[in-house]
Amino acid sequence: MFTNNSDSQKRIYNLVAAIASGTFAEEKDFLTKMIIEIVDSQDFQIYGGRLWEFNPQKEVYTLAYQYGNVKKVPDDYELSVHDQTVLMELAQTRTQLRRETDLILKESGILIYSVTGVGDIVRTKYGKFFEYVIGFNAPEILQTFYETLAIISTISSARLKDLRLLKKQEKMNRELSKASEIQRNLFPEHSVEFSDFDIYGLCISDSEVGGDYFDYFRNLEDEEDSLSIVVADAASKGISAALQSLYVAGAVKMSHNFSPKISALLHNLNNLIYETFPMERFVTLFYCELTESSNRLFMYGNAGHTEPLHYHASTDSFDLLTSTGGVLGIIPNQKFSVENTTIGKGDIMVMMTDGVTEAQNEKGEIYGEEPIKELVRKYQTLPAKEIALNIIEKVQIYSANSSYTDDKTLIVIKRKAD
Repeated sequence: MFTNNSDSQKRIYNLVAAIASGTFAEEKDFLTKMIIEIVDSQDFQIYGGRLWEFNPQKEVYTLAYQYGNVKKVPDDYELSVHDQTVLMELAQTRTQLRRETDLILKESGILIYSVTGVGDIVRTKYGKFFEYVIGFNAPEILQTFYETLAIISTISSARLKDLRLLKKQEKMNRELSKASEIQRNLFPEHSVEFSDFDIYGLCISDSEVGGDYFDYFRNLEDEEDSLSIVVADAASKGISAALQSLYVAGAVKMSHNFSPKISALLHNLNNLIYETFPMERFVTLFYCELTESSNRLFMYGNAGHTEPLHYHASTDSFDLLTSTGGVLGIIPNQKFSVENTTIGKGDIMVMMTDGVTEAQNEKGEIYGEEPIKELVRKYQTLPAKEIALNIIEKVQIYSANSSYTDDKTLIVIKRKAD
């Protein structure tokens, strides 16, 4: 039988640790594998093992698995925690050595047993209990077996936590993947043409899901054909930002259908976000409308968003489309004004989120607007797609070694010169 020396402790530790390092689909698979390996091991004179699972509703431990050279106990056999005081004591002692008192178990040849608690402690109104109890039988069980049981319990409980964390991570990854797929489906095709406008947009998420969003809406029911474009940025990160982004996407689509005026649309969005996200209300948004009027009127509302750049080809100059109202969701019933400009032939409009202008290099220096202006000037004769891709490439290179990252969304609108 076991002796109280470092060699026996080392053997049991190595055995349990080797089992724990395996891959298991379910936590019970690990526990049953451990019972099999310990019972079958030539190093230990153990001839039987059982796994019991706690059922707090019925106040019993139910037999989940049994193995070894013992008469089998009926499947799903139950031990009441009120009849077996040892089960109540395990939460304090973790291990126990006892003579069997249950008649069915005694008839199965189990006279002396050792038990150890495994897993988390479950608190109930009648006491505290381990999630699982593992029992072993041997011809003789000495007091020194406490140390062996402690090793089994400690390593097994730690491995159960690891398995559960892994399952949570896998579930989270599946949910993130699904959320990412949903979010990708919300984005429109990169390119769109309207009248004599060439338009290209793209979004690069910092993680699998992000808080940036953009879309195009064709307005076919108006007397004058027009195209609306929206770009938004949720200030939070990760899942929170993605949830806000998904919500804003749905809310914009609804508001666009029922609120043809930009000021009313922004007002409604502001109140919806204020009421829906009490803890994380920070959403910036830019909404504009392109028209086919002779001067190509461009109407817009800017809710605290990164200021778009308007390049005037005729004067080689830039204007900033500044805010016409506050950030969405900060306070209820905000008022938003609508501004307008005209887009001349060869003009270029660059709409973006702050992940572009505030991209940082390894020294923490931000990219800023000036390099973007220079790139617009440099590539002004190219299609909107080429302008956008050149800008985003330079920003990505600039921020490649930075510890700070953010989603980057960029939309380039170019009115053809011909």
